[in-house]
Amino acid sequence: MPLIHHSRKGAGSPPLVFVHGFGCARSDWDDQVAQFSAKHETVAIDLGGHGTTPGTAAHGRIETHGADVAQLMTELNLGPSVIFGHSMGCRIALEAAARVPERAKALVLVDGSRLGEAGARSWEGRAKTLKELGYAKFVSSAFAQMFGPDYDKAKAQAIIKRAVDRDPDIAGPLFVDIGRYDSENMDRMLAGVKVPMLVIQSTVTHADGRRVGLQKGETTPYLDQVRAKVKGARIEIVPGIGHFPQLERVPETNALIADFIKDLK
Repeated sequence: MPLIHHSRKGAGSPPLVFVHGFGCARSDWDDQVAQFSAKHETVAIDLGGHGTTPGTAAHGRIETHGADVAQLMTELNLGPSVIFGHSMGCRIALEAAARVPERAKALVLVDGSRLGEAGARSWEGRAKTLKELGYAKFVSSAFAQMFGPDYDKAKAQAIIKRAVDRDPDIAGPLFVDIGRYDSENMDRMLAGVKVPMLVIQSTVTHADGRRVGLQKGETTPYLDQVRAKVKGARIEIVPGIGHFPQLERVPETNALIADFIKDLK
């Protein structure tokens, strides 16, 4: 399989590998690459069917993306790296780390979630809703909730349009597959984490699909599961914003990352 498209910048250890979320692109990490490439090798990825990377039907599954990231890290011969994931990318970061554990030094999960408990079939209902509404309406509705009130409206609209413009034959199944993956794999993936983990959380998605911002001191069922499964996981809340802390609150997000990676041995 051809390597997924990526940008490689900077030098220094540990390398930092950035994985974007559903319907997004490597440019979502530009502010992090700009800061951290001064001291670290950085690799920002366009997943299959996203950004400039072509997609196939196989890219409707999380495992394919995890395998792609693992292959890229191997082909680039990266040393033990900090693997970042945003949203859907949290699953892909976990999957990649499990596939090439020798190349995983730490994990940073940014505003992840869990869309299916073990054995649940709720993703089937999501597939039905997506089919009834159509891809564009379903995704635009989901993304419209993802931004804090102070985020630039024009930038938010560009991000929504980017997601809507994905190939629905790949992106539609992929959106549904997030819940399938969580149901089948999330417990095992979290329990298998043996490296330091930072979780930067800014929102929670309720059972009815509403996404709301978190405040300091709040928790969620997903965060409680992370605490229970991953010993020593560091969890930080970035309050009062939407789903993209790496875009909406750059200084605070970068400060949390810098403080975490400075202590990695």
